Amino acid sequence: MAAETTTKAKATTAATASSDMTISLLQTDQGVTSIDESVIAKIASIAAQEVDGVAQLGGTISGALSKVVGRIRGDEHQTAGVGVEVGERQAAVDLSMMVLYPASIHEVAQSVRENVISRIQEMTGLEVVEVNVAVTDLRFPGGEKEPVEPTPSRVQ
Repeated sequence: MAAETTTKAKATTAATASSDMTISLLQTDQGVTSIDESVIAKIASIAAQEVDGVAQLGGTISGALSKVVGRIRGDEHQTAGVGVEVGERQAAVDLSMMVLYPASIHEVAQSVRENVISRIQEMTGLEVVEVNVAVTDLRFPGGEKEPVEPTPSRVQ
């Protein structure tokens, strides 16, 4: 009975290991690789900004604050608008961003989601369980302000 249980446990472990091949590279016989949340945040930030239609990560205020902090700290890559949670084998990402008008918001969000998942999984071996995207604003080409259309006069 004990031998049968041990055999089933080994078979289950082997099946799990083959499906998690990349993830298992973080935990080997020679040691464990841990990846800091700031690394995942930078990867997510760069991956999101690679997508056409993304104007800026974060909102207007957080973007301005992150630029000031980045100048003071000398950060090469901005991670404003990026929140991450990292475990031993998995990561979850929350992004807030502005989209360029007239891009399709849902298509940009899906492209960002796919690119962020792909980059993080390829670079780290972590399974990305979710990427939540919050679109906080639209950015209009040629300027920061929304276009103002003249209001037609109601009287002559």
